[in-house]
Amino acid sequence: MTAHHVNVEGTLNLLEFAQRQGESHGRPVIFIYPSSIAAYGLPDLETKRRCARVREDQFTHPVTMYGCNKLYCELLGDYYGKHYKQLSADAIARVDFRAVRFPGLISAVTVPSGGTSDYAPEMIHAAAKGEHYDCFVRPDTRIPFMAMPDGVEALLTLAAAPRSQLTRTQYNVTAFNPSAAEIRDVVVARFPQATVSYDVDPKRQGIVDSWPMDVDDSAARRDWRFAPRYDFERAFSEYLIPTIRQRYRDMEARRHTGTDARTLMDTEPRRRRED
Repeated sequence: MTAHHVNVEGTLNLLEFAQRQGESHGRPVIFIYPSSIAAYGLPDLETKRRCARVREDQFTHPVTMYGCNKLYCELLGDYYGKHYKQLSADAIARVDFRAVRFPGLISAVTVPSGGTSDYAPEMIHAAAKGEHYDCFVRPDTRIPFMAMPDGVEALLTLAAAPRSQLTRTQYNVTAFNPSAAEIRDVVVARFPQATVSYDVDPKRQGIVDSWPMDVDDSAARRDWRFAPRYDFERAFSEYLIPTIRQRYRDMEARRHTGTDARTLMDTEPRRRRED
């Protein structure tokens, strides 16, 4: 119920507010909604492998509450944007609703917090800290990902696109779709001391298996020129690994600096007494 309250009721309140603002100003209000590949739900692994790149209107049968909420909010956006009070004689839809279905988003700045697609950043963080990592999905698990800067840029670009150029309401976006084993190989190559094994969580694996292996984002690339800067190689070599590595180097430096400062403070009274 908490997920429904935050995702659905919060979005509904914002849609109502956008409609009222549009009515007040006499023009549509652009409403950008961050959706998710969790809105998809493929029935089995065979279907997932066969339908490699999934379009926006395929397999929208999510298996999680989060995915159901995301899909429902997309439909609410469609209603406010196209069918608002359609039986009323004088009602005019004033919401220009646009949704981005994000793949797994990987940030070098924020620490992963247990998300179902977080096995990718968790590998890097564990390696940078010198810790062993047990990956909770199979080595052959494959879903689409994107570096966070490209995700931010996608939202800004879609918001700025003229309505006349948009052919749909929801848009897939993606940048790369490595397997868990391929991610492990890159991490171990950059952190030779890293150790990664696989301890599959059946429930989380089942959720990931219901998501597409890849998505077809040709509509976004055509309609509003979506073009991610970071492919798999660049995302890891130029953004994720260097930034996360430096994060823990800085933390270690601060830890030593703090220790040195405390040691100095502890010894200062003793020096005064000795003097």
